[in-house]
Amino acid sequence: MPDRERDASGKPLNGRPRDGLGRPLPRGAAGVERIPEDVRLPPDESILAAQELLDAGKPFHAHEILEGTWKDSPEGERRLWQGLAQLAVGLTHLLRGNTVGARSLLGQGHDRILDYEVDPPYGLDIAGLLNWSDALIENLDQSEVTPEPTVPTLSRLPRR
Repeated sequence: MPDRERDASGKPLNGRPRDGLGRPLPRGAAGVERIPEDVRLPPDESILAAQELLDAGKPFHAHEILEGTWKDSPEGERRLWQGLAQLAVGLTHLLRGNTVGARSLLGQGHDRILDYEVDPPYGLDIAGLLNWSDALIENLDQSEVTPEPTVPTLSRLPRR
C-alpha cells in the first residue's frame, strides 16, 4: 500500500478521489473535484457556493464549504453554520442510504438553526430549511425513504 499523503507538518491527508456524495474511491479512480480542506469563504460566498453544490447533487461538498465558514464564524453564528453543515451532510447520508445517520444529522441541524428563524442573517431561508428538514425527518420517522429528496434552498434571495 502506498504511503499516505501528508501536509507540510506531517499530518496525514486523505488524497483518495471521491464520488459526488463524498465516498472515497480507489486510488487512481476518477473522482469529482475535491473541496480544499482549508477553504474559508465569507458567509455570502459560502451560501452561494453551497447552493450551487446542492443543486449539482453534491451535498457532501456543500457541507465542506459550510463547515469552513463555521470554523471561521464568530461565536454568535457558530450554531447557525454548524446546523447548515449538518443539514447538508444529513442529506448526504440520506442519498447514501444511511437513514439512521440522516435522521440524526437532519435533526441536529434543524435544532441548531432554530434560534435564527426570527431574524435570519444573510438572507437565509431558515423557515424554509426548517420545513424542508421537518418533512424529511417525518418521512424517516415513518420509515418512508424519499428516493429523490428535494434540494434545500438556503437563501430567500434569488439564485444566480
